[in-house]
Amino acid sequence: MGVRVKGYLLAILSSVSYGLIPLFVLPIKAAGFPMDTTLFYRFIIAALFMLAWLIYRKVSLKVSGGELLILIALGVLFSLSSHFLFIGYDYSTPGIASTILFVYPVIVALLMWIFFKETISRLTVLSLFIAIAGVFVLSAKESVTNINFPGIFFSLCSAFFYAIYIVLVNKGRLKIPGILITFYSMLFSAAYYLCKISITGDVKVVPDGEMIINIAVFAFATSVISITALVAAIKLIGSTPTSIMGAMEPVIAVAISVLLFNEKFTLSLFAGIAMILFGVITNIVADSKKEAAQLNESPQQANENIVH
Repeated sequence: MGVRVKGYLLAILSSVSYGLIPLFVLPIKAAGFPMDTTLFYRFIIAALFMLAWLIYRKVSLKVSGGELLILIALGVLFSLSSHFLFIGYDYSTPGIASTILFVYPVIVALLMWIFFKETISRLTVLSLFIAIAGVFVLSAKESVTNINFPGIFFSLCSAFFYAIYIVLVNKGRLKIPGILITFYSMLFSAAYYLCKISITGDVKVVPDGEMIINIAVFAFATSVISITALVAAIKLIGSTPTSIMGAMEPVIAVAISVLLFNEKFTLSLFAGIAMILFGVITNIVADSKKEAAQLNESPQQANENIVH
């Protein structure tokens, strides 16, 4: 198997595994198990899986005081993104919320333009308008005059906090491996939810073995496999092709919601998904062209930290 073929397969694996979130979350919600407690178990189990891998690879866990503060902030941002995504599930559907979350690369481009004065191309502006239009089409209930605004708001909040997470990773001057950033993100996300459920009194023990297995597989599939495959794919084929393969995430989430959980596959759902995917991929292509132009101007290659 060629290196590039392996890279594309890993990118697809990462995308598909992350898109499986509804497969695990919806049965847990249906069983009435608290979502905040579920997310605590998800993140702590994922952190333990990753810790075992880091120990096996003999990767040092040492970080500086400044890096620790940034890593705590990353954990909180990751937690808030998950929190609003699952609220979005309640107000819309898992398929719609997962697709709206996928606009985060466009939000990243906007944040970099606003706060770091990075140039924004016409293609990026075009992708923004296409993605926004897709969000509204996707959230139309019976007609374009009946928009699910709460569903849009909470799903966009999830995308917004994840976009800030990405920007902070890229601009935080962290001199540690990406896999270590992800480990601490999971660890501090678990700490965030532990604090939250301790304050709300929503601490619950997992009721049975079936639920334990469900949550453990949820953590392993949507965090450990997804992130590990993503990092490997970026090393083999680069960030742009890997990001484009990420378009599989909302497609898988919608397919699961439609086939297994009776979500209606409407014309607005199809049109909205198509517009958002087209807008995001347009943004990724625009970003790739900008990076290529910068490399042509300067022979010095910049190191890139990308975490899913």
